[in-house]
Amino acid sequence: MVALVGIVVGVVGVVLASVAFVRLLRLQKSYELLQTAEGRETIVDVMARTMGEFSDLRDEVARLERGLAATRRDLAMALRHVSVVRYDAFGDMGGRYSFSAALLDDSGDGLVITSIHARSETRTYLKGLSAGDSDIMLSPEEQQAVRIARGQE
Repeated sequence: MVALVGIVVGVVGVVLASVAFVRLLRLQKSYELLQTAEGRETIVDVMARTMGEFSDLRDEVARLERGLAATRRDLAMALRHVSVVRYDAFGDMGGRYSFSAALLDDSGDGLVITSIHARSETRTYLKGLSAGDSDIMLSPEEQQAVRIARGQE
């Protein structure tokens, strides 16, 4: 009886050893995929390099976002809203040689340049704007130029 139990335990041991051996072979095949073969990179090397590249890309995107934010701030202060209104300042003059030009930033700060053309002379005026308003009274043509530059007309 003891011999029979010994044989059963031995057979079970051999079966378990065989199963463990098969699993070990599978693990070795999987491990070989991770090892360098003929000078090629291992998957671990590739993953490490890729993770480093992703980190570099994240840093680059963050730098570009900071640059974009600075550019947007600068652009908001640029005189980029421009309009020109041409008109005939005097009824007897043809050709609409007089003009008012408004140059504004995003907040309405900027200036209005007006040039009045007459037969014998031309006069040019410059008025500053803050939030679309001037401390000097604007002519109707200057007001129109400001409204157009602000997108209100």
